[in-house]
Amino acid sequence: MSEQKKYQTIEEKQYLVRFNADTKSHLHVKDESICLTKCPDKICTIFCPAEIYKWEDIRMHVGYEGCHECGSCRIGCPHQNIKWEYPKGGHGIVFRLG
Repeated sequence: MSEQKKYQTIEEKQYLVRFNADTKSHLHVKDESICLTKCPDKICTIFCPAEIYKWEDIRMHVGYEGCHECGSCRIGCPHQNIKWEYPKGGHGIVFRLG
């Protein structure tokens, strides 16, 4: 009998980056009142390359699932108001080269 081939989409064949998100965030805004009162530009919503941070009315929404783990938020927050940790082992961004 012939082996049955598994057909893949072009996207599956060409992927370079995938995410294996944990159920708990590795990114935390320490004090949302700082974002509300001391950071009118919400700069993290601009410099994060994955667009993880979104300002919604009176709070910061953190969509950690697509984090690139670059650490820009930890470095760029002018109020040092973001706690950044590596995701738990086996979770986070997955790179494929080749």
